[in-house]
Amino acid sequence: MTRDRVTATDLEAYVLRLFAALSVEEKQARSVAANMIWSELVGRENFGVLRIPIHVKRLRAGVLNPQSNPHFERTGTSAGVLNAENGFGYYAGDLATQHAVDLARETGIGIVGVKHSNFFGTGAYFAAQAADKGMLSLVMSNSFPKVVAHGGLSAVLGTNPFAFGAPRENGDHLLVDFATSSLAGSTVREYLSKGEALPQGLAIRPDGQPETDPAKIGEAALLPFGGAKGYGLSLMVEILSGILSGAGFSDGVKSTYSNFADNSDNGHCVIVIDVEKFMPLADFFARFEAFRALLKASSSEAEVLLPGEIRWANFKANSENGLDIPQKIQAELAALSAEFNIPTPW
Repeated sequence: MTRDRVTATDLEAYVLRLFAALSVEEKQARSVAANMIWSELVGRENFGVLRIPIHVKRLRAGVLNPQSNPHFERTGTSAGVLNAENGFGYYAGDLATQHAVDLARETGIGIVGVKHSNFFGTGAYFAAQAADKGMLSLVMSNSFPKVVAHGGLSAVLGTNPFAFGAPRENGDHLLVDFATSSLAGSTVREYLSKGEALPQGLAIRPDGQPETDPAKIGEAALLPFGGAKGYGLSLMVEILSGILSGAGFSDGVKSTYSNFADNSDNGHCVIVIDVEKFMPLADFFARFEAFRALLKASSSEAEVLLPGEIRWANFKANSENGLDIPQKIQAELAALSAEFNIPTPW
């Protein structure tokens, strides 16, 4: 490991110390740290420790509850609702996934809606948790509106990501995870931080003209990916995560980055299916690997990859070599750490 890199263990311990200093309840802090570090390891740095400053700002504004006590109500044979009590979405996602897995193990399928939550990090992280238990899953979350409806001109939908996970025997689970918008919100912020224009055809102004300035997305809006197809998937996420769960929906969900007067009220939905209610897990693994072999053999010109393969390769490399935290993020975190006299791990 080079001198400039930090181990995942050291970085996770640092995140825990920082949130403890901010009076965040330990279980919540552990969920935040685990999700962030996993995101760093798999190469989803835009969901990693760079998110710490905005969470700190929301904690200090009083719109994120550091001592929430989420409670779960089983509402049916295979269903339930988790009230996150305005705590960290990372923790709510962990709890919802655990409850959905328990329901699925008992009944074959588990569906858990989450209300009164916040940003929950990487959806694939929860799908991987379910896959570790030998289960299939769909994980989704709504978000602050910054996306137009197909044919619309003003933002009424969030980037509304969803993830799908399927277990593999070697642990390198299939993980599909993407926003239903033309770009994820974090990608827009990347363009902004680099001073680069957005590609044409991804965002639209209220007058119907294209927008390429990432600094003006607040006045404009993103398009759904794939036109009506992405719009339809976004509606699915909004209905299952927001409307069905009892959470905020559309403009009832408040911005994490610009609204420091209101709770975010994000909603999530976790659906888990127990493979062993259909066939022995070993049979599923064998059938899946046979299918994977067909996919791999479908091209002699380029390597065909399963969603998640690059992430797991990153995970292994970063676990061995350490994590490279950009200097800008190091500086921001060092300034926070100095307030609490907490040493940084770099």
